Amino acid sequence: MQSPSSEMVHDNSWEHFPHEADIGVRGIGMTKEAAFEQTGLALTAVITEPTSVAPTQTVSITCEAPDDELLLVDWLNALVYEMATRKMLFSRFTVRFNDHSLNATAWGEAIEVARHQPAVEVKGATYTQLSVKRDEQGHWIAQCVVDV
Repeated sequence: MQSPSSEMVHDNSWEHFPHEADIGVRGIGMTKEAAFEQTGLALTAVITEPTSVAPTQTVSITCEAPDDELLLVDWLNALVYEMATRKMLFSRFTVRFNDHSLNATAWGEAIEVARHQPAVEVKGATYTQLSVKRDEQGHWIAQCVVDV
C-alpha cells in the first residue's frame, strides 16, 4: 500500500489497511501526537463507529518505551486493556510526549451492545507492519496490525 498522498490527507485522519485475518490501524497527523490520537480512533473503528461513542468519561493512560514504535504498541495495548477491563469504548484522545513516555487522556463511555453493535474484539496490537515516521509531505504516520 502506498503512503497517503498530500491530496488524500486532510490534517488528521485514520484508516484501516488489510492484513490477512487481522486488520491494520493507521493514524495520520500533522504532529506525532495527532497521529497517535488517530490510531486510537482507528482502533475504536475496528470495533464500532467512533461517532456513536459519547465522550462522557475520561481515563488517563501513561506508557513508556525506548522508541516511538514500541510506544505505539504500548499505547494501543493500553487502550485495549482499558476497553476490556472498564467495558468502555473511546472516541476522543489527547496524547502528549515527554522523551520516551506518553501521557494521554481517552474520553468515552460504557459499551451499550444494542447501540454500539461491537463487530469484533481487539486482542492486542502487534509488531507487524509497525511504523512511526514522517512522510515526504511532513505528515506523521503511525501504524501497526492489531489482532482481532
